Amino acid sequence: MRNRGGWWIIIVIMLLLDLYVFQVVKALTSEATEKSRLIIYSVYWTLSISAIAFLLLLPYLNMESWPKNVKNYIFATIAGLFVAKILASVFFLIDDLRRGITWILSKMFPENIDETNVNDAWNLSRSAFLSWAGVAVAGSFLGTFIYGFSNKYNYQVKKVRLNYQNLPAGFKGFKILHISDIHSGSLTYKPEVQKGVDLILAQKADLILFTGDLVNDRSTEMHDFLDVFNQLKAPKGVYSTLGNHDYGDYVNWESAAAKRTNLEELKVVHQQLGWRLLMNEHVEIESNGDKMALLGIENWGAKGNFPKYGKMNQAYPGTEKYAFKILMSHDPSHWDAEVRPNYSDIDLLLSGHTHGMQFGLETPFFKWSPVQWMYKQWAGLYEEGKQKLYVNRGFGFIGYPGRVGILPEITVIELV
Repeated sequence: MRNRGGWWIIIVIMLLLDLYVFQVVKALTSEATEKSRLIIYSVYWTLSISAIAFLLLLPYLNMESWPKNVKNYIFATIAGLFVAKILASVFFLIDDLRRGITWILSKMFPENIDETNVNDAWNLSRSAFLSWAGVAVAGSFLGTFIYGFSNKYNYQVKKVRLNYQNLPAGFKGFKILHISDIHSGSLTYKPEVQKGVDLILAQKADLILFTGDLVNDRSTEMHDFLDVFNQLKAPKGVYSTLGNHDYGDYVNWESAAAKRTNLEELKVVHQQLGWRLLMNEHVEIESNGDKMALLGIENWGAKGNFPKYGKMNQAYPGTEKYAFKILMSHDPSHWDAEVRPNYSDIDLLLSGHTHGMQFGLETPFFKWSPVQWMYKQWAGLYEEGKQKLYVNRGFGFIGYPGRVGILPEITVIELV
């Protein structure tokens, strides 16, 4: 545990939340049979106490040895229950505030109480409505959250045609396959991952680009999937960059040397896959006698505490002679913070990182996810002047072992 004090605060909040929600559960089931109440109360407290007990015992459980899918589902279920109770509590709190205001008004103006806003039947009905509304919202969220477990390997192919006036003729119709955020440390079911790789190969792209987060933390996470992802081949090659998770920044390493070794081993993994890892550098891509520049930098994030390892001042020099340039940079916040202001001739930036938070709503006319409160560009295509940014929604997942609304993505970009 890095921060035991913070962990205890979370546990106390969970306990208080459980007690608060239970008061409403008791009120709503007051007219149920004794047997029904016993079943409801038992289920409620079994889940609540189990979640808190698990968190209390977490420092002693040696979870490093647990199967990945078991850990993922336990943590996700606890988080889902916690968020569901928070959503319900919003409605319960509104009702409590209403009742509190009514009580205060009755004390301040007792002589008018019968003539104004106290109709007992109406107040009781409205209280029941808010309580049941809270239960319905919480239940809907939890049901959707659990359903999302089934979507984590539900890969979607997004096809995008990008028109550029300055595109060399040799690249007209050139197909780029873009994937990001494999997070092999979260993957558990190899046959489903293989289906995703088969879907990638079926697109018959000219070039495959991967924009970071191959692992969650450790290079060894990729070992079980080397024979799957090394199947990725394209006529013009497979190129990759690093994401914030690839550096092992979220692990308490036994030494700085161990952390450096992990990164060097991850670079070897890219070689074993047959991918050309771009580390603040550029390469030339040729098609039908014409050439463009492909740049790739290390992770560079302008939001939160994400690191700035990327060095455009190393990757960019020498690309001035190319009429068309593509940049791979894991974090899309790089676009507004550095690329657009300082490198206006970067035609296309490819990023990932956000996963669309793996939770949201997308229709042909509307898309929403909580992640947009942090990232202005978080999924799909964005354009400013002659420059374009595409944010891939991620091939894998991390934390929550599922997807709701924002599905895992394989992007096919056709240059026209």
